[in-house]
Amino acid sequence: MITVKYISKPARSASSSIGDPFLSSTMVAWRSSLRPHIFRPPTDLYETDQALIVRVEIGGMNEDDFNIVLSQNLLLVHGLRSDLEEKKAFLQMEIPFGEFSTEVEFTIPVDLDRAEAQYDNGILWITLPKASPHQVKVNKD
Repeated sequence: MITVKYISKPARSASSSIGDPFLSSTMVAWRSSLRPHIFRPPTDLYETDQALIVRVEIGGMNEDDFNIVLSQNLLLVHGLRSDLEEKKAFLQMEIPFGEFSTEVEFTIPVDLDRAEAQYDNGILWITLPKASPHQVKVNKD
């Protein structure tokens, strides 16, 4: 099972510092190109009637290889995809290895406590259930 870490402080974007070492060191550095060795895997976000679905195409991983951070309107996925152990001389190399990071911002309110992630056949699926509307009762004086 993959753990989705929730940060209760508001997030404006990945470049804002909200006090999490992952956000401030990894994402800010990645966004400002200070760490050009970090690659961004293909990432999709789509909406269903019940949830927002994020899918990240990142083959060759295990469930424990992902660090997923969710902070109100920002989802960050970070990890490390290891290269093969054997020595080799590439004639063609298109598959990136090493540190990766991707982010998704969304404007639809989601229920952060019910966020789930699973890794299946090289795709990381993250489900962010939509938040239910809250009814506000008006009291008569």
